[in-house]
Amino acid sequence: MDRRRQTCYLLHLSEGLDATARNAFESLQIAPGEWAITPSLCGIHAAALKPADFQILAAKGGSMVWSPFSNMLLYGGTADVVAAKAAGVPIALGCDWAPSGSRNLLNELKVAYLHSQAQGIFSTRELVGLVTREAAGLLGWDAVIGTLEPGKRADLLVCTGSSADPYEQLIFAKESDLALVMINGVGRVGSPTIMRSLNLSGEALTVGTAKRTLYLAHPNADPLVLGLSLSAAQEALKGALRRLPILARRAERPRPMSAAALASGGGAWRLALDEIVDTGVDLRPNLPEPGASGRPLRAAAMMRPLFPRAPLRLSASVTPLRIDPLTVVDDPAYLDGLDLQLNLPADIKAGLRGLWA
Repeated sequence: MDRRRQTCYLLHLSEGLDATARNAFESLQIAPGEWAITPSLCGIHAAALKPADFQILAAKGGSMVWSPFSNMLLYGGTADVVAAKAAGVPIALGCDWAPSGSRNLLNELKVAYLHSQAQGIFSTRELVGLVTREAAGLLGWDAVIGTLEPGKRADLLVCTGSSADPYEQLIFAKESDLALVMINGVGRVGSPTIMRSLNLSGEALTVGTAKRTLYLAHPNADPLVLGLSLSAAQEALKGALRRLPILARRAERPRPMSAAALASGGGAWRLALDEIVDTGVDLRPNLPEPGASGRPLRAAAMMRPLFPRAPLRLSASVTPLRIDPLTVVDDPAYLDGLDLQLNLPADIKAGLRGLWA
């Protein structure tokens, strides 16, 4: 295959641990011994796959994104990464989505570390590789990001601490321990001292007890967010979440765009909530379900534990919400909330308390 033409197709695959979830993987078999799996396929979750399934995925060049925290919250377990690693499946680590995913990759690294330590799967260096080198490789972006090398984009973190193991230092870190986040050679958030040394100034914020400077200016910023500060964005989101029922009723009566707006390609952004209500926009492929005469297996069907029955009207299903703090260190209720989650294993709850202490 010409790598210059290779792309990455990210597919939510086998979300769940039961036979129904595994059917999503089995539906990729298009004929005996033939699979709709190429090196372009990256399965997100792959939680229900058996060791033999991972052998097939690896043999066909497929890969996976592991999201242990979300899997454990929803299903009480996660993908068999021991089998996936043994089969040679390339693995990256990701947070999944907001309702059940980690607040950030630091929390996901902590969960992956706790699970890995219990089963002896990954070293700390390998775990950090899952969110850097391996992730870039799966996307086909490894020529420009993923590792610190001459000619690549300078994406890096500066983390305070003095551990003999720098990878462990990152996994054990809190958000307030990140003294600099640099993206493509530009410091985006960091301690005031470091940001001043980079000749950067911006919005002041506090993470835990640490003072930070946030620099968001970009020459190609979208006009919708140009000049928008973090505090202004938070206030706007807080107001929108409080007014969700009103906004939902307004969304049910969309106004047609003017001819001028259509001609210019402008207009407001809209969400296609295909897993909650029927919007007429299908974001997921329909694959034939094995043994069902070609009846399509919808990804939305695997969301039934979360949404037992799709409401007819969006406004009837939403209530005002409170925005969560951006960081774990600024949310005193976060760990207490995890203690109430019945599916989350007790060792993960206790371990996260220790790692966030």
